[in-house]
Amino acid sequence: MDTLLFASLMGLYYWFARLRLGYTFSAMLLQPVVIAVFVGLLLGNMQTAMIIGAGMQLVYLGVTSTPGGNVPSDPALAACISIPIAVKAGMDPNLAIALAIPFGVIGVFLDQLRRTLNAAWVHMADKHAETANMAGIMRCAFLYPALLGLVLRFPVVFAANYFGQGVVESFLKLMPHWLTHSFEIMGGILPALGFAITIMVIGKKSLLPWFIGGFFAVLYLKVDIMAMAIFGTCVAFLIKGLAKNEGAA
Repeated sequence: MDTLLFASLMGLYYWFARLRLGYTFSAMLLQPVVIAVFVGLLLGNMQTAMIIGAGMQLVYLGVTSTPGGNVPSDPALAACISIPIAVKAGMDPNLAIALAIPFGVIGVFLDQLRRTLNAAWVHMADKHAETANMAGIMRCAFLYPALLGLVLRFPVVFAANYFGQGVVESFLKLMPHWLTHSFEIMGGILPALGFAITIMVIGKKSLLPWFIGGFFAVLYLKVDIMAMAIFGTCVAFLIKGLAKNEGAA
């Protein structure tokens, strides 16, 4: 696909996903694994895109909104930039996951800028309310914030996808092997960290030993992922059943 067209489509995807139309399917569109499907379809390399997207999804598995809808990272921006660049550059998936983290942090600052500028529409809506101008209020509530989001979000993803591959490839060539390998190791650890954060968010610290045991069983005992998933499901049902029995007693 033409680089200009691809960069434009990725920029439009990120903008549309962040519109949060009706708060319905927008949360799904923001997930790295869903973005990976879109990238895979456009680039014709679904397998590589999904491997990177799935690993990235695990990293952000425990990311939840704080009061006010603020998040510590923006997985959508990280995925919209790092997955396409990694697929086109033939980058190691673990390295791609590690390099995605800074883009997620940039997304937070971008969202804070959007919120600050959006305050102007609130005051404008107040003036329309004084004259009972419903059309003006609706424009301030939907149209103007959407256009501002396009101005802020589209250029970032477009520029990263249009110029990013060459920059990243040049940067990787300059990096010493030990540093590249360090990023790959870090990228392999980050999904495990995402699982651990999820357990902490759920509030079940007692489940942490199960997570650690499963992680090392897969890593050192070479247990098949599907077998471990089935075993983990059985353990979950057992724990739930025991909790019910204790409650009944």
